[in-house]
Amino acid sequence: MKIDRVQFNRLLDVILQGDTIITTEVSRLTRSTKQLCDILEFVQNKQIKLDIKNSITIDCTKGEADPMSKVFIQMAGVFAELERNIISERVKSGMANAKAKGKVVGGPKTSADNIPDKFYKYYARYKNKENNVTELAKLCEIKIYRDKII
Repeated sequence: MKIDRVQFNRLLDVILQGDTIITTEVSRLTRSTKQLCDILEFVQNKQIKLDIKNSITIDCTKGEADPMSKVFIQMAGVFAELERNIISERVKSGMANAKAKGKVVGGPKTSADNIPDKFYKYYARYKNKENNVTELAKLCEIKIYRDKII
């Protein structure tokens, strides 16, 4: 199971049987119900614990997870995904309203003329896979969105 989150994938690569993944809430673990089901399957196959603070712990260290715990976390995942979708729709609607009123939405566009000099200094390290996009953005003091430099 791989999802497009560098640090989370690093965790999945090093976690061992009997270990515990701790998160504050389901929505911090994943944004979709499908990914949550994949993570629950991973937890079960790897025989680890998944601890969602102030909510529930799924303990698969001895094999199967408790069916009630699984259903509870899956329902929490459904509601987290619903909440995310509602927020996304509200943001899109707000941006469309702002554009309709003639307001500029988003930050300034990046071009060859306004790329910071630091970027060119560190870009070779990024291309050689010495840094990931997040580290490159921090070094250059620029923002990223969905693993893309903006």
